[in-house]
Amino acid sequence: MSSLVLGFQEMEKTQLSLVGGKGLHLGKLSKIQGIQVPEGFCITTVGYRKAFEHNETYHALLDRLTMLKVEDRDQIGEICRKIRQIIMDVEIPSDVVCAVTHYLSQLGEEHAYAVRSSATAEDLPHASFAGQQDTYLNIIGKEAILQHISKCWASLFTDRAVIYRMQNGFGHSQVYLSVIVQRMVFPQASGILFTADPMTSNRKLLSIDASFGLGEALVSGLVSADCYKVRDGEIVDKKIATKKLAIYGRKEGGTETQQIDPDQQKIQTLTDQQILQLSRIGRQIEAYFGQPQDIEWCLADDTFYIVQSRPITTLYPIPETNDQENHVYVSVGHQQMMTDPMKPLGLSFYLLTTPAPMREAGGRLFVDVAPMLASPVSRENVLDTLGQSDPLIKDALMTIIDRGDFIKSLPNDKKERSPRSRKGMSSVGFQTEIENDPTIVSDLMKRSLTSIEELRQNIQTKSGPDLLDFILEDIQQLKKILFDPQSLAVIMAAMDASSWINEKMNKWLGEKNVADTLSQSVPNNITSEMGLALLDVADVIRPYPGVIDYLQHVKDERFLDELVKLDGGQETRDAIDDFLRKYGMRCTGEIDITKTRWSEKPTTLVPMILSNIKNFEPNASHRKFEQGRQEALKKEQELLGRLKQLPDGEQKAKETKRMIDLIRNFIGYREYPKYGMVNRYFVYKQALLKEAEQLVQAGIIHEKEDIYYLTFAELHEVVRTNKLDCQIISKRKDEYKYYEKLTPPRVITSDGEIIAGSYKRENIPAEAIAGLPVSSGVIEGRARVILNMEDADLEDGDILVTSFTDPSWTPLFVSIKGLVTEVGGLMTHGAVIAREYGLPAVVGVENASKLIKDGQRIRVHGTEGYIEIL
Repeated sequence: MSSLVLGFQEMEKTQLSLVGGKGLHLGKLSKIQGIQVPEGFCITTVGYRKAFEHNETYHALLDRLTMLKVEDRDQIGEICRKIRQIIMDVEIPSDVVCAVTHYLSQLGEEHAYAVRSSATAEDLPHASFAGQQDTYLNIIGKEAILQHISKCWASLFTDRAVIYRMQNGFGHSQVYLSVIVQRMVFPQASGILFTADPMTSNRKLLSIDASFGLGEALVSGLVSADCYKVRDGEIVDKKIATKKLAIYGRKEGGTETQQIDPDQQKIQTLTDQQILQLSRIGRQIEAYFGQPQDIEWCLADDTFYIVQSRPITTLYPIPETNDQENHVYVSVGHQQMMTDPMKPLGLSFYLLTTPAPMREAGGRLFVDVAPMLASPVSRENVLDTLGQSDPLIKDALMTIIDRGDFIKSLPNDKKERSPRSRKGMSSVGFQTEIENDPTIVSDLMKRSLTSIEELRQNIQTKSGPDLLDFILEDIQQLKKILFDPQSLAVIMAAMDASSWINEKMNKWLGEKNVADTLSQSVPNNITSEMGLALLDVADVIRPYPGVIDYLQHVKDERFLDELVKLDGGQETRDAIDDFLRKYGMRCTGEIDITKTRWSEKPTTLVPMILSNIKNFEPNASHRKFEQGRQEALKKEQELLGRLKQLPDGEQKAKETKRMIDLIRNFIGYREYPKYGMVNRYFVYKQALLKEAEQLVQAGIIHEKEDIYYLTFAELHEVVRTNKLDCQIISKRKDEYKYYEKLTPPRVITSDGEIIAGSYKRENIPAEAIAGLPVSSGVIEGRARVILNMEDADLEDGDILVTSFTDPSWTPLFVSIKGLVTEVGGLMTHGAVIAREYGLPAVVGVENASKLIKDGQRIRVHGTEGYIEIL
């Protein structure tokens, strides 16, 4: 056995760097009892490296390629062409030729072979590289095989393979190619078997694609395939395609495409018995590899041959449980407006803060709602509440309930239901329990701020394990504030009053979503005040052209120190410092304590300040607020006047006035508890980063941000013992990079099935894009598709289209005329602020940032909940 060539049976588990992902999997497959794998061998990466190690031109071109970016398509194409030519011209080393000849003589040189590429960065758990390198079928004779080995080597440098590596962060000089030479099977049928359904991600549903002849026709998209679904050893679905073409091997080598006889075109490719036999093979292979597999198979002489198996890399991970029960997981991120993954420290802080039973998967948190869905009483409550935050979640849950087999309903609870659960969100459950007194809100806010001030004082004296114990204790204080009954009663009273107003005004006056106008410019909304405060910062800077010019070129986070040398610099610095004192703990994705705050990266604010200077006149914040307040007041007077004309009008007007006062007094407070939480988080974070500096100095971690990749409990242990296995940090960093590529589902079951909800509405135009109406009005304008707040270049009158917004996006809201987001519900942050600023908004729009192109003119129907592309 030489390291230049290895037979399938000779491979060891550790030889990925020698035989690549595909070769290694074939080696493993050939050792599974009862699985048929056509015989073969691999020319290892040693042979590839040996061929080019002294070729200076090859290495020079490789260095040039490393300097390029994905955008440099023309240069990539030119360099790749030259590298491929070098590879085809270089002679294969004689000892590689000898080893190949030896293995061919053992298997029979007269046979036909498939010659296939196997890269070292291929069929990995987190990146499949599927279809990036080339495969050649039905190659006959030693000379032809050697020529096709060179062709496979060259395929490492097709444009598509190079660009794919760039996009996935793999260095070109770190990826090598092994070549598989494998006995050809001439099948009557072939195809692909997924041990988890690729459409729904359901791990219990196995999916088989099958067509006549060689699998190349299927992979290249030349033919439609039959599709069979198998669950628990039973065929549950069959779609028989019309198969007009098939690829077959020719006697003299190579392949040809043939027409299928018309009377054969609609015949089922595999018999039911064969479908079930293949599904059993699939489950056996999946069990061996320990994760769902994407398997290439072919059928010849009534025997199934497996020619490839790779992990399915696109499946969203399932939250782990230790039982066999059915679970239904709802995404926390879709309710918190943060669907990005969180780092381990961020996850554990959030878990310490919330009383809800949550599980982690793919760097995101999920709540298991199965127990609540099983009880008829709590089911109604949970559907109401989640329907408010995101109707697509509610619709997905209804789909699961309607199936009737996944969630077993408990006997109907006889207990009397609360007014809230009986009438859903429109009942006025809390309003009898709280006085309509605006000082309640100011007192709650004062209590929160006093508590944070005390925390700032007390935490300064703590370090080491004492610091972590102290934080753990203080989180109990944070939970008391977050879940204070009076605080929750204020929020619920305002939400219930909004629902009451919308319901009654529609019924009595035929007017929809009236509460949107009544919520404009309410007092005590810490988040909308932040957007206006940044307009005031712009007012301070506007008279100083030197400062404006300086800010346009700012790159360094220490820019505030340099500012003071300019005319108006001290005033600018003071204004920005004041803003950061009040709002500097905010940032995008702020529920993750590890995210960079504005105080840590003040350059984030500069484009927004410059945009405010460009787009607004002085004193805009006061004018905007006053305009909203007047509109709300005018709407209130108009409603009360119209109500008084109705039968029993005085009573209706009196009730309505009480509800309007509840909205005006209380709805602004809804944003405050989260502000208090994020404020506290930032105090914790600063203290922990000081502690992390000690760990860096002691050589326990490399950089202080490494602590973000530990859970709170792990960090506590590291601080206590001064010991850490550094492998943990690098493993977690790799996992986080992988999680960033995943799209979290709103709802996923313990079978791994992703259930997508939909909007069921008849009254929208055929071409329109549906969403949830959350802030009334109709607006036309230019769509600005912005996924990263720092890339925002908005002009007055633009419509913001993005995946989600959290409070950190509020300063952008002052410049826009409408809002469209992919995630959200009636009471999520973007909706609340849009109503307060009087912006028409539609949220929960699936794939909005892909369906709407940057710069398109669109019309947003905030009252009816849809978008038209004009």
